[in-house]
Amino acid sequence: MSAAIVTGASRGIGRGIALALAGAGWDVVVNYASNAAAAEEVAADVEKAGAKAAVVRADVADSQDRHRLVEEAYRAFGDIGLLVNNAGVAPSVRADILEAGEESFDRLVSINLKGPYFLTQLVANRMISAGTAGRIVTISSMSAYTASTNRGDYCITKSGLSMLTKLYAARLAEHGINVYEVRPGIIATDMTGGVKEKYDRLILDEGVTPIRRWGTPEDVGKAVVAIAGDLLPFSTGQVIDVDGGFHLKIL
Repeated sequence: MSAAIVTGASRGIGRGIALALAGAGWDVVVNYASNAAAAEEVAADVEKAGAKAAVVRADVADSQDRHRLVEEAYRAFGDIGLLVNNAGVAPSVRADILEAGEESFDRLVSINLKGPYFLTQLVANRMISAGTAGRIVTISSMSAYTASTNRGDYCITKSGLSMLTKLYAARLAEHGINVYEVRPGIIATDMTGGVKEKYDRLILDEGVTPIRRWGTPEDVGKAVVAIAGDLLPFSTGQVIDVDGGFHLKIL
């Protein structure tokens, strides 16, 4: 195994992915934007699992930070075999699309879409130069195709990540680099904590997901480990739904 960069790895889904990769033998670059203490805790847990960790503070929305993240990752481990674009934010305030402002839209596009787009470009070029047949995984959301009119900016960015995956999959296949989209559904994290009562009702009482439980960061981590372990070698541009069956159309 080589090393993986996991953006937004200090909490939630990113933490689950980092620990799952460590358990599978991957060294991990634990990226975070603001919560240094949480990132150090994740790094300690990675090392408890028997892997090596490097903690790098970087805002993926910032060009200089993206370049520094990549440089520090390669300096720490010499080679990067996996990039996981996980970092993302929700709107600070959910606002109807007829009233929503540009500030939130610009913030979400910068972090959720522009950041992964150009970070993927940087890592892909390094993989090509090094002759690394690496893997690139982008964590999107069921919001890539599910319209929530009180958080249109979030949905737009997640939909854009689906096309990011297709574009890079098409471009990088000739270099032996496969690209995947992992699309989580309703996952129990601090981001969904504020709507727990609503989703408890939808999942447990109304059966919005055929598998009647919340998803966990560990569920997403297992999907990433499958890709990292090269269990899908003849697939690229593939969407992997980790959503309890939410995407199914059921009569």
